[in-house]
Amino acid sequence: MGAELVRGQNHPLPRTRLEILISAEVPVLVAAALGDEGGRVHDGHRIARPGAPVLPGVEVPRAAAAEHRLSVDLGELSEAVHRVTVLLALPDPAGRFGATAAPRATVTDAAGAEIARFTLAGLDAESAVVALELYRRQGGWKVRAVGQGYAEGLTALLADLGLPEAREVAEAMYEAGRVGSGQAAAPSEAGPVDYTHPGRQAARQPQPQPVAGDAAGWSMEERLYNQVWGMFEDLARSTAALRSAADFAAARLARELDEALADPRARTGGAGEAARQAAQAKHDELMGRAQAAHDRDLAQLTAEAEVVEPALPPAYARWDSPVWHGHRMPTEPPQAVRLGDLHLPESASLRIPMLVRLPLERGLWVDSGATPADFNDSAERRRLALEVAVALAARLLAVHPVGEFSVEVIDPAGDGAGPLGALTRTGALTGPPARGTAGVTQALESLTRRVDLVRMAIGGGATEALPDGFDTSRRLLIVNDFPQGFDDRALARLRFLADEGPAAGVHLLLVAGRADAGEYGPLLDPLWRSLMRLTPSPDDHFADPWVGHAWTFEPSLPPQGDPVVQQVLGAVSAARIKGK
Repeated sequence: MGAELVRGQNHPLPRTRLEILISAEVPVLVAAALGDEGGRVHDGHRIARPGAPVLPGVEVPRAAAAEHRLSVDLGELSEAVHRVTVLLALPDPAGRFGATAAPRATVTDAAGAEIARFTLAGLDAESAVVALELYRRQGGWKVRAVGQGYAEGLTALLADLGLPEAREVAEAMYEAGRVGSGQAAAPSEAGPVDYTHPGRQAARQPQPQPVAGDAAGWSMEERLYNQVWGMFEDLARSTAALRSAADFAAARLARELDEALADPRARTGGAGEAARQAAQAKHDELMGRAQAAHDRDLAQLTAEAEVVEPALPPAYARWDSPVWHGHRMPTEPPQAVRLGDLHLPESASLRIPMLVRLPLERGLWVDSGATPADFNDSAERRRLALEVAVALAARLLAVHPVGEFSVEVIDPAGDGAGPLGALTRTGALTGPPARGTAGVTQALESLTRRVDLVRMAIGGGATEALPDGFDTSRRLLIVNDFPQGFDDRALARLRFLADEGPAAGVHLLLVAGRADAGEYGPLLDPLWRSLMRLTPSPDDHFADPWVGHAWTFEPSLPPQGDPVVQQVLGAVSAARIKGK
């Protein structure tokens, strides 16, 4: 048996040649839309549908039927195709899925072995629905159970996918479906039914309770990582649906009001006011359904977050998590690390952990410059930015095995002595912070030689030729108050470390305000672009590549007055001393 998916859940696809079986109580139309990275479908020639059922890599049935079999060969799809959206529609646009038993979608391999199945429960007034989505992820493919219905019908669904000629394609699908089947089958009007799986006509089943680690992966850590990013994607999709519904409702309201006012006779009297009220009622009804669907998604994701957050390992956990009490140094490095949290305006109470894979492929930059939404003075913001850097360094030290990760600091003017005290007092650094121009030069020269040596050893396939006693641990270089104390030569070395350091185990963490480097002009622009920008206070500067939302980032910091970072660094130092 394959995986039983619930709405929003994803599952890896082990094969590229697939069949998707659709089972419904009444005849339905089926189509498959080929989308880009954002899921957008740019023209009608990228939809396999009744009337035009075959595209490279995809073939769908030609007419409405209660049972369908779709063929998909992911290996035959163009590289421009990142998402295959499988959608269902009732042949009669006035029909409603809520009047029939819930349709079911099953994904199998070419030999018929079941991979995943999904029952589209909970539909009501919708006449069109996105059933499944096949999407590229990290070199492979996954299937996601979507179940997003559209009471406005197939045209609204296709418009939501970005199709410019949505109405024309929808009408062509309806016409081709009727011609192919010889009739326009209408759903039963018997009323709502229990949304149970076909063949199991028992009482209606409750929504499955969320389970921590309920995602694909070889270990619990990987499953939790995949689950967190699945939650991120689900929140992005639900919010995109809400915003799309709002745009559609607003555009329709404006159009209907314009039509009502186009006739001078309707501008006064009861007819015009009645038309305005009817248009507004339709708008409010659509937005009410869209908001209700989003609220259901948000409630489910919130329940999932409540069971996932306490199960996260130290590398992923908040600083107030009980997992830090009695923390012991691990024997294996983690797969990822938490940088902070992300949220959207429509769901400000739901925080999604922002996890990035390790080892870090890009350097980090904690922005100590002012932003329009920040009311802290410059000195306070620089202090907060350095605290974010110290907390991240402490986390990285604590979640790596003893001796496999170390931290160096460049603090040219010594302005960061306060926040850096947590690192210096516990002996967590490889040495005292580098001060002054001479200290900056010496620290950068040492790390540059190290990167050169490791690069040559790796490039020549002779890592065993590294000098005896060579410290192979990964390094995090924190540079405070950049670019103070840096000359042109030091800047060139820093650029080299930013570009070549990660592959050689040296990672960069700048604490800087970009405006402070203005005297260098555009010289440092490539450096800023190569780094991932973090902020010491909430800021909506992260845009996901999936649907383009502006996510608000909040850094990962301990509660005010909580000594957990100091305690963790003390445990790290004690473990180092014990290991010597």
